[in-house]
Amino acid sequence: MKIRRRIAGTCLAALAAGGTAWAQEPANERPAEEDPRPRQGGALPALVVTATTSPRGLADVPASVTVIDDEALRRHPVGDLGEAVRDSPGIGLENVGLGRRGISVRGMSPEHTLMLIDGQRINTSASAIAHSDFELGWVPTEAIERIEVVRGPMSSLYGSEALGGVVNTITRAATDRWEGSFSSYALVNDHGLGGNQYKSGFYAGGPLVEGTLGLNAWGELRRRDALRDAADPALSALDRQEARSGHLGLAWTPDARQRIDLSADAGQEDQTGRRSGTTGDVYEAGNDVRRHRYSISHAGRWDWGDTLLRLYRTTLDREASRSDGGDPTGPNRFTDTVADGRASFRAGRIHTLTFGAETRRERLDDPTVNQAGSKSLTHYALFAQDELLLGERWELVLGSRFDRHEDFGWQASPRAYLVFHPSEAWTLRAGAGRGFRAPTLKQLSPEYESRAAIGGRGIVRGNPELQPETNRSFEIGASYEQESWSAGATLFHNDVRNLIDTVRQPTCFEPRRICLNYENIARARLRGLELAAGADLSAQWRLDANYTYLDARDGTSGERLADRSRHRANATLGWAPLARLRTRLRAEYIGAQYRSATEAERPGYTLLHTYLDYELNRWVSLHAGIENITDERLANEDADVYGRADEGRRYFAGLTARF
Repeated sequence: MKIRRRIAGTCLAALAAGGTAWAQEPANERPAEEDPRPRQGGALPALVVTATTSPRGLADVPASVTVIDDEALRRHPVGDLGEAVRDSPGIGLENVGLGRRGISVRGMSPEHTLMLIDGQRINTSASAIAHSDFELGWVPTEAIERIEVVRGPMSSLYGSEALGGVVNTITRAATDRWEGSFSSYALVNDHGLGGNQYKSGFYAGGPLVEGTLGLNAWGELRRRDALRDAADPALSALDRQEARSGHLGLAWTPDARQRIDLSADAGQEDQTGRRSGTTGDVYEAGNDVRRHRYSISHAGRWDWGDTLLRLYRTTLDREASRSDGGDPTGPNRFTDTVADGRASFRAGRIHTLTFGAETRRERLDDPTVNQAGSKSLTHYALFAQDELLLGERWELVLGSRFDRHEDFGWQASPRAYLVFHPSEAWTLRAGAGRGFRAPTLKQLSPEYESRAAIGGRGIVRGNPELQPETNRSFEIGASYEQESWSAGATLFHNDVRNLIDTVRQPTCFEPRRICLNYENIARARLRGLELAAGADLSAQWRLDANYTYLDARDGTSGERLADRSRHRANATLGWAPLARLRTRLRAEYIGAQYRSATEAERPGYTLLHTYLDYELNRWVSLHAGIENITDERLANEDADVYGRADEGRRYFAGLTARF
């Protein structure tokens, strides 16, 4: 079991997600000679912190998790977080309108996916802004160490919004020597309709005072030209987008037991597109989005265990404009202020206990939320977790979180997960949990009224009688891993109740208008199968693939839920003919989607991409490729069928430099 010592040596990066970073072995980690869990041989496994808040090898994680490392992110053009995770099993990019997308986990709505940065939640603009995807652009690719995608409700640790799953972006941390990197790429479309993309980013980190004070910094510039509509070039199929972001962080270790982290992030994103009004007139719509994140944390590693205290705030400001003077639905300001803490310690040989508490102040400034133009809410939470070693091959993780909502009182989110290693190669998992999502501030406000729905023809009002959405989740899975190949399968079942939707009312108080209210209208059952496998076909060839089957139905009527593919698959064939040259052929298959009883299914499609990487030397790598080789145009040729336009065939060239 020597791999435990190898893991301890890498905890500096893994524990950054929880605000701690240490070179020595954690005090509450089981020593290698005492840890009876079997481990895989060979390469050091990926570490995961999102599922239990402590670092674990991937084979021991009590959850269905995909880890996307920094190398994979930098080998093809990744514009935002959605593009970074799109190849993962169980993940779909769901159209949220106006060519924007959200991350859907196992068929759940993107609003049920909680976004974290280093374990800290970020405020989601989608809770109050229609067609919003602004939460996908917080961290540039160059600053990401890895992304952990947890499929299934994680409200037992993170509370509301983690109803479907969690996407945790782990950023790079300063080490005991200076290092950095720079990357840049261009993505040029094959058609004369615009949509070209350009991105450049950098990272630098190292010691200011050796062994005591470290600094890291990153920044990014990202631009996408507007993609013009093929049917009417005067309109935008995808908006013009320009984004800038930056970060400064300090890490102070006054002694071997303590670490204090202080960081500040800022970003600005501008989006502009041309639309057609209800009268057929063309107007220009714009969004100016500004983000800020401030964080301070203290981590302690004591003889009896570990502690973590954090205080952080995220803000998102958005100003909307329309050239025709129409309702801009803003300005909006979202503010989340969170103070939390936890302590972990061993209790005997079989228990590792974690206790924590959180208070969160959520505030929305919006002219439509009520007459005052502002609404706020305070959340309180307690949580506990016990990681039990039941024998040499068994481990059970039990946990629950108790959230107090001002309108709904206490909400309990229990979770139990069992991990069993029959042998060094086999891992069996089974778990059950409950998650919840509270209605948003707008949805609960009796004074909320928006007149921007259905292209300006609809009026949406809040409903203070709404109840929280809940999800009871079950899964069972198995994985097998050898040195040259691996495979795994997971069955999952989600029983979702009190889904919130906008319901058309039979009459409206204004002539020639459509009135809609938020209501708890439905139950949903989402179940399916996830398969994943990878194999070294030879010394030069490797194949990786995953497949997801999803059966998503209305729990009352039994009808299929709209806009969800039953079948999704991804495959990558890699070839390394030379030590410095690697190529990949990647395929994405999105199956047919049910729309409604009166509309034909949205046909399935396949996208093919090819990439090439060449290392000039140990410092510089070149990248090139072709995306969408077969030139599938989707919504830009058939907007009545597909919700989001694909740019079509495009050519990619990029460079990465390290120092």
